[in-house]
Amino acid sequence: MQLQLPEPSADALAASRSLQLLIAGDIRRNGGWISFARYMELVLYAPALGYYSGGAAKLGKDGDFTTAPEISPLFGATLAHLATELFPQTGAAIMEFGAGTGKLAFDILSELRAAGQLPQHYYIVEISAQLRARQQEKLRDFPQVQWLDSLPATFSGVVIGNEVLDAMPVQLVVRGQQGWLERGVALDAAGALTFADRVGDAALAAQIPDGDALPVGYLTEVHPIGAAFMQSLATMLQQGNSAVLLIDYGFPAAEYYFPGRVQGTLMCHYRHHAHADPFYLPGLQDVTAHVDFTAMARAAVEGGLDVLGYSSQAGFLLSAGIGELLLRTSPEQSAQYLPQSNAVQKLISPAEMGELFKVLAVGKNVDWPERLLAHDRTYRL
Repeated sequence: MQLQLPEPSADALAASRSLQLLIAGDIRRNGGWISFARYMELVLYAPALGYYSGGAAKLGKDGDFTTAPEISPLFGATLAHLATELFPQTGAAIMEFGAGTGKLAFDILSELRAAGQLPQHYYIVEISAQLRARQQEKLRDFPQVQWLDSLPATFSGVVIGNEVLDAMPVQLVVRGQQGWLERGVALDAAGALTFADRVGDAALAAQIPDGDALPVGYLTEVHPIGAAFMQSLATMLQQGNSAVLLIDYGFPAAEYYFPGRVQGTLMCHYRHHAHADPFYLPGLQDVTAHVDFTAMARAAVEGGLDVLGYSSQAGFLLSAGIGELLLRTSPEQSAQYLPQSNAVQKLISPAEMGELFKVLAVGKNVDWPERLLAHDRTYRL
């Protein structure tokens, strides 16, 4: 079926065609087939051409999707207050992964400055040069901010990753007659991108509970790159006292690999339109999958971290005090209060982001605040 989506500019279309040629070359050099994770890596991160490394606007009303920091500064303010609660245990340092436009960092730092609690360091790990430039402009008034190209060997502090795990490449697997196959990317007779299945590493499907009971044709994602990231985090945090907050859309494994979810969770976002074709205009659209939080928690524990908590975004934000921060503006000041209240509603409503988005907290040598366990769902992992 032909997708009816907004037309890109001529320059954007030319960039997408260049990326398609690059991908085709990579497929030919690798015997006519690459994993979907490799394809996803190229369409998102290929230098100058990938979705996150090219020049197109990604976030907000002019981009392809809107994240929680763009909806309300109270999201970042809530995280700031939690950070100050943890600083006595962790030290006054924050590290953020994938900081997007810099809006979340700006809101956190603005709240901490107003409270007289600015950290000594606010590190941003950002691999996109284009996004880093936007962040540097946004955060120019905060000399605490330093940009890193990769994880340092050690860190002690508060780590934040908002919508980071969903941007990590995933492998696709499909249940065949004789077991699991890996679904990768090849070229058809006309040279166009197409899916192709082959026998893959049997360990790929190991994270799927009761995988052998799922029906033939069942297609889903597995997350070895996300799991490896969690283990790298664990290695970095072994020597200190740290808490990690990972906020993203996803499910525990028992829900992720529900028998009725026969086509997985892979989704593409192009100018606020969601669709399921990852081969549409490579480099101009986001390609994501939901997060298997069980796999992420397991990788963290295997790396030596503790699971501190797991809850819906709504439960986390309410427990962390977003309601009290909202009430800093009197409801009687309706012109100021109502827009803020409506924005918070989007963050916590089950019909909006409140239930689909989850918060996984892991850490090392940290006591998690008791009040944040009010809505804890760790038992579901």
